[in-house]
Amino acid sequence: MRSLWRGAVSFGLVTVAVRLYRATEEHDFRFHQVHREDGGRIRYQRVCSVCGKQVGNEDIAKGYEFEDGRMVMLGPEDFESLPIKTEHAIEVLEFVPAAEVDPIFFQKSYYLEPDKAAVRPYVLLRRALEEADLLAVVKITLRQRETLAMLRARNDVLVLHTMLWPDEVRKPEFSFLSQDVEIRPQELQMASSLVQSMAGDFEPDQFSDDYREALGELISAKAEGAEIPERPEPEREGEVIDLMTALERSVEQARTSRDGTGDQDRRTSRGRSGGGGKKKAEKEQDEKTTRSGSTRRTGGRKSSA
Repeated sequence: MRSLWRGAVSFGLVTVAVRLYRATEEHDFRFHQVHREDGGRIRYQRVCSVCGKQVGNEDIAKGYEFEDGRMVMLGPEDFESLPIKTEHAIEVLEFVPAAEVDPIFFQKSYYLEPDKAAVRPYVLLRRALEEADLLAVVKITLRQRETLAMLRARNDVLVLHTMLWPDEVRKPEFSFLSQDVEIRPQELQMASSLVQSMAGDFEPDQFSDDYREALGELISAKAEGAEIPERPEPEREGEVIDLMTALERSVEQARTSRDGTGDQDRRTSRGRSGGGGKKKAEKEQDEKTTRSGSTRRTGGRKSSA
């Protein structure tokens, strides 16, 4: 990995020299815009809206336009002259409990690697965070922009999560929030039972990106001139049922899935075959109810609520 920032974590009088690395990467297919007739790449040119000339990167500045039309232009020297203390430092502001931090503030994640001479204070800070079960609220400047961030211990390393500022989180303004929605105790009890029946430990390796796998097969098939994979038929909607009945049948189906297909099948995402563990559970439940003389089915139903 290539580091993208170098500086130091400072808390109190202790400093830890570190390098910053991206902690995540997106595994997705990147497409180019091409001419449908001949496959040629579509290129874009930077053209000035005033003089109509094509402009090179060396002649491009950043401009801020006021509501009255005035334009203020800023160059690299302007950004470099900003009085920011955190340009090469991660300044710890305070330590807070993890439960008090709303994930809506999180943006991107980075790994911190200590310099050779800073391994001991690095491990000391990591251990202190682990022992206290706290996160460090910090400030850091990345790409000439100071941002709020969170520092935490994860798998023997320190991870930094950049965050939004409080005024950057929108307030939800939906009409239903002013409505007096009545929830019956039986519905809440059944919904809680459904949640408990589907509860388990979060193990991300058990989930798969079915869309990316299907897209990869489609691209490979088109490249080799092979037959295009067929899209699975969507499940048919059954009779429309009320909320309480939907909850009851969902609980029954979840319990059957856990008992019949195991905890792993219950948590894995539905496969591209269109059913996976869910269809298997439905089939087993149908066979069970048929043997008991019942005509009621438990799968393929959708609630109108």
